[in-house]
Amino acid sequence: MLTKFHNDGRTAIAAFVIAIGCSGLVNAQEKAVPADHALNMARGLALFKEKVRPLLVSQCLDCHGGKAKKGDFDISDRQPLVDSGAIEGGGKASQLYKLVTHAEEPFMPHKKPKLPAADAEVLAKWIDLGAPYDKPLVDRDVVNAAIRKMAVPTEEDRNYWAFRPLGVVAPPSVKNVGWVRSPIDRFVLAKLEEKGLSPNPAAERRTLIRRVTFDLIGLPPTPEEVESFVADTRPDAYEKLVEKLLESPHYGERWARHWMDIARFAESHGYEQDYDRPHAYHYRDFLIKALNQDMPYDQFVRWQLAGDELAPDNPQAMAATGFLGAGAFPTQLTEAEFESARYNELDDMATTTGTAMLALTVGCARCHDHKYDPIPSEDYYRLASVFTTAIRSEIDLTLEPGAKPTKVQVTSEGFPHTKHHADDRGFPHFYPKTFILSRGDVNQKKDEATPGFLRTLERGGKTEDAWKVNPPKGWTRTSYRRASLANWMTDTSQGAGPLVARVMVNRLWQHHFGRGIVATPSDFGAQGEPPTHPELLEWLAVDMIHNGWTLKRLHKLILTSAVYMQNGTADEARGKIDRENVYLWRYAPRRLEAEPIRDAMLAVSGTLDPRMFGPGTLDQSNKRRSVYFFIKRSQLIPTMMLFDWPEHLVGIGQRGITTTAPQALMFMNSTLGKDSGKGFADRIAGEPTAGDSIKKAYALAFGRAPSTDESKLAEDFLGRQKSAYAADGKPEPGRLAMVDLCQALMSMSEFIYIQ
Repeated sequence: MLTKFHNDGRTAIAAFVIAIGCSGLVNAQEKAVPADHALNMARGLALFKEKVRPLLVSQCLDCHGGKAKKGDFDISDRQPLVDSGAIEGGGKASQLYKLVTHAEEPFMPHKKPKLPAADAEVLAKWIDLGAPYDKPLVDRDVVNAAIRKMAVPTEEDRNYWAFRPLGVVAPPSVKNVGWVRSPIDRFVLAKLEEKGLSPNPAAERRTLIRRVTFDLIGLPPTPEEVESFVADTRPDAYEKLVEKLLESPHYGERWARHWMDIARFAESHGYEQDYDRPHAYHYRDFLIKALNQDMPYDQFVRWQLAGDELAPDNPQAMAATGFLGAGAFPTQLTEAEFESARYNELDDMATTTGTAMLALTVGCARCHDHKYDPIPSEDYYRLASVFTTAIRSEIDLTLEPGAKPTKVQVTSEGFPHTKHHADDRGFPHFYPKTFILSRGDVNQKKDEATPGFLRTLERGGKTEDAWKVNPPKGWTRTSYRRASLANWMTDTSQGAGPLVARVMVNRLWQHHFGRGIVATPSDFGAQGEPPTHPELLEWLAVDMIHNGWTLKRLHKLILTSAVYMQNGTADEARGKIDRENVYLWRYAPRRLEAEPIRDAMLAVSGTLDPRMFGPGTLDQSNKRRSVYFFIKRSQLIPTMMLFDWPEHLVGIGQRGITTTAPQALMFMNSTLGKDSGKGFADRIAGEPTAGDSIKKAYALAFGRAPSTDESKLAEDFLGRQKSAYAADGKPEPGRLAMVDLCQALMSMSEFIYIQ
């Protein structure tokens, strides 16, 4: 019966589709050509030659069919324009007309003034006349040749803002000197004064300690910490607070998670079978330890690329190479897929290195020269060939003095490969040579790729030989190609170091303000956003390098600035000038990510397990911090996914933020919400009065006392809930009511937002 239903269902659907198709065909055949069609097309063609062609070429073509096809919208010829649907409905009803008249977003031309009304009328009339072209707006062969030429690095390419050598920038003069706390403030304030904007004063202390504590350690401050800070009248009280938080072991847990997003870290292979990588967690532990120790950022980068070559006797340097092998890999392969799978693996290493450390979409040059940035396909394969013989291995390391050896996943050369199911079919794990592939196809090999770097980021006539490192005498296990890459990557005079520094200071800024100075943190190329404060970005990068690449010092510099310490007060007058707060005239409230939301629930409920390091778990009822979840690509934690946890397939520079009904339901109905509510209620039990319990609950959840109205609402709520539970014969109705109140407090926006 079920089979008959399915077959009948498919038959009915097929019949419906056929009927729709035939109906459309009949209607199309019956539709007559208007009598004035030829005359309209002739008029439209004349209008196109005289006015429309120059308009499209000057205002639209560069982005839509010339040098680029942004939004996949192409106006270079009539057919792609018609296919896009942008002129459907005719004239003033068309989407194209609405875009150029700013009646519909995205406004076009983008980042240019609106078209004059007369030009918009010309477009509408031309569309009504059939939108004819006499010939394409461009010669496609010429455009493609120009794109290829653009990708060959030149001195002009190297003068792009992101690729320039670092320059010494002096903080600018400002009018409102009294607001300034740090050189950073001068850069921000100069831009504000230029735009006719004024910044906010400092936030009150309860707001400030909650903000900076979540930013640095990802946990709420305790009521005792809040009251101590509020009562501390020393002029350097806030500075001391920042220093204390930076020394907390929780700092590494918080900021390691940011880097894990960028590194696409997970503990399984991915794809259909998704076998576990039980020893991959050591890379996560390395990140936490390195950040807590304030490892210089250049060393942090170098070890992740080549720790096994630069410090082979250091177990942490070995564990750092987990960065390269963290990507997904299909372990069930046929012989026909072996070579393409290995090239995909090399692509993952090269692409992730490019986005994480250089904020460049290097992977776009795999099949052809990069269309927007000066990265030839040859340079992509030169970079990929650096990793030719690098593979995942599991080796025994003694991580702590006196401890027993433990297995650690590394990405190195010369060790036995990590076993997986492709071994049964003879997968070689690496090929001794990497070739330049035509269109990225392993069946279209060209020349052998010699190890090298991005020529756009080589200065002073230097080539890859300038950074080459030869293995020590008698060393045979590794090639030292990755050590050479590490040298180039961190060379601040003639290599990629200036860009590496700019990218990292931007990432720190992004996580403290919700938006980077460059709003596209993993794309500093032509398709990314330009910096809002380029001089500040430069100054911060130079400052970090000149002070030993230390990140904790940079954190402190940012966090003690007046721009960070502002309150969040908004008003319409300033909002009209800068609606998105791009120029930082206020501190914009922002929602916490999945990890600190869950961790805060455990913290206020008194159930947080502070144990650090070691294997992770898939058990959602565990009480350790969220950074210790086992990340299995096919079994991601549902509670975390609700709040926009990444899928851990590619590096993510900035998480999305969604607002959905299931997020609210999690606080009310999930096991985590209910258990946290019970633990929270237990912490405030035993107070002399209900009012005292409410005060303690607010102190734990928000770091403040409730208002008079809030206290009354909470007491009324407790009374109603207690009566309802008692009427139902529930045991301990008072406790049940208190659990409900605690869950309600955790459900409030104030609990998951920093102000």
